[in-house]
Amino acid sequence: MIPVRRVVLSLFLCAGAAMSAPVWAQGKNAAAPAAPEAPPPPAAAVPYDDKLLRFAEVIGSVHYLRTLCKAPGGDEWRNSMQQLLDSEAKDEPQRKEKLTAAFNRGYRAFASVYTDCTASAIVAEERYRNEGATLATEITSRFGN
Repeated sequence: MIPVRRVVLSLFLCAGAAMSAPVWAQGKNAAAPAAPEAPPPPAAAVPYDDKLLRFAEVIGSVHYLRTLCKAPGGDEWRNSMQQLLDSEAKDEPQRKEKLTAAFNRGYRAFASVYTDCTASAIVAEERYRNEGATLATEITSRFGN
């Protein structure tokens, strides 16, 4: 895959060269229109992406609930998500975007419901941790090396 920075830099260089060309001063020798940009390559299809997206959503939910209830290791879940992004989607911006959106969706889902640490928030956090552990086990046992 081509790094995004290299593509953007190439586009800027091409645009700068085109604007400074003497063709702009000539009326009838105008340059041909530039070819349209190619769309970015599609994200690689990974067979466990659905489970991984749900896992990211669970991590976001647990992160919010543990922070709300002031549980020890507040940034542990955010750091876990960063490790997941680094290992699964480091060079794939579309997958990284999807995983980040899933994390944020899980975080916001509970942020809209719980504003105080209640008994039901504690139960929800425990259930989501259990679901996350199950998902992690399923993904690694089925698709791990």
